Amino acid sequence: MSLNNDTIQQTLTQKFGEVLTDWQEPYGMLTFTAPKEMNLKVLQFLYDEPTLNFRFLTDLQAVHYPDKKGQELAVVYHLHNLVDNVRIRFKVFTDIVKPDVFSATALYQSANFMERETYDFFGVNFTGHPNLIRILNVDEMDYFPMRKEFPLEDQTRVDKDDEMFGR
Repeated sequence: MSLNNDTIQQTLTQKFGEVLTDWQEPYGMLTFTAPKEMNLKVLQFLYDEPTLNFRFLTDLQAVHYPDKKGQELAVVYHLHNLVDNVRIRFKVFTDIVKPDVFSATALYQSANFMERETYDFFGVNFTGHPNLIRILNVDEMDYFPMRKEFPLEDQTRVDKDDEMFGR
């Protein structure tokens, strides 16, 4: 029997019940949400369960939703089952005031630099990370540049006029 989205959803629902929510399949990729306190339990189950076998962390990043009070930051995990060639997306939401999420580096070594980059650009504090420091931005930076906290550039600025650049 090949692994498909229905089988994955049923297996996860049997294990975790109604704790996992927001089941979707955009572009055929199963996507779901869990409470941030359960991210390691869900990741460990996806890794250990022989019928699921999600042993490759393809990507880990964050998204800032400034209008979702109490859930402004989403940490998004993309996992891949290399045997059955199946991918899933798993999200946890956290508050921007205390953006603490458990680190997945003990389970997936590839999470190390991805968590550092997510911290660097969004300010997500990965609890238990072995070396959570900035990776691309300067250490003196006191803000997180990918958050949507800054106004858009004024399009009427004269010094940005295309005519000044020969366009």
